[in-house]
Amino acid sequence: MNARERVMCVLNHQKPDRMPCFGANSTATYGQMEKVQAFWPQGHENGEVMAQQAMAAYTVLGFDAVRVPFSQTFEAEALGCKIKPGRAADGVEGIPGIDHPPPYELEDSIDFPDDFLSRGKIPELLKAVRIIKKELGDAVPIVGGIIGPFTIAAALLDMVPLLKASLKTPEKMRPFLEVAEKAGTTLALALIEAGADIICCEDMTASPMMVSPQAYRDYELAYQRRQFEAISAPKILHICGNVDKIVAWMGQTGADVLSLEPKASSRLAREECGPDILLMGGVDTAETLFLKDPGTVTRECESAIADGIDILAPGCTVAPETPLGNLLAMVEVAKRH
Repeated sequence: MNARERVMCVLNHQKPDRMPCFGANSTATYGQMEKVQAFWPQGHENGEVMAQQAMAAYTVLGFDAVRVPFSQTFEAEALGCKIKPGRAADGVEGIPGIDHPPPYELEDSIDFPDDFLSRGKIPELLKAVRIIKKELGDAVPIVGGIIGPFTIAAALLDMVPLLKASLKTPEKMRPFLEVAEKAGTTLALALIEAGADIICCEDMTASPMMVSPQAYRDYELAYQRRQFEAISAPKILHICGNVDKIVAWMGQTGADVLSLEPKASSRLAREECGPDILLMGGVDTAETLFLKDPGTVTRECESAIADGIDILAPGCTVAPETPLGNLLAMVEVAKRH
């Protein structure tokens, strides 16, 4: 099978020639950038460079899918958030983030802009997807990344006001969740039209590390369901950290795949969500992929597979300084399964 056939086989609950290996989150690294001579910050801003960096996951690593974008700022910027450039400790370009102050307060009114898809860097992101589709055709699936409603709302309001509202005045945050859900859904549909085969929703702020499980159930679950109902392509849901307390509800969102960090229990996810939900993950990105050696990566991959994952993947966003050898080790494990 080629990479696309392999991934789609698993998504259709059929048996592939071997286990797929790719990232739900960004897998861009400086080592890959050197190989293809495409660098940040242009890879966050320019569609051609973004496409070259994304395709390196396939051309350099041998991953079974490629993924754009590499930051979580596209919807937020289009809705009025200020963006700060990414800087690593040694001065090299990193991953951009949301700057302060936020553009809104809870008392403000908010409307979804009609020109959303033409704002910020979204046109360059869509250009990148079209370039990748033209270059790779049907050989490799494209994962288009969007940000979940709670995380976008937190960017619009800041985290502390959003958390306080979830406890005291939830009605005040609902307009922001409405706009946030529409932003992610609108971008997802545009990504699919441009050529994306799979949509991954990252909703970092919905993690039990950030909000209570009850807040996720009461205020976020409905918006994730609505979003996924509107998206016809296969859907991956990624929420950071140990999601054991909310994984049963994650399985009720309509996601086809749950992306799990090793902190979460894939065995519990299988018990809570049943056989129809696919699980992806396998390797801790901060401690193992970034800091350890290929042998340690291999052992962690094998352990994750034994615990029942269906797609081998980094557990979260790959640190840009991650050694190529550690990522290549993942592919070698996948080839044996």
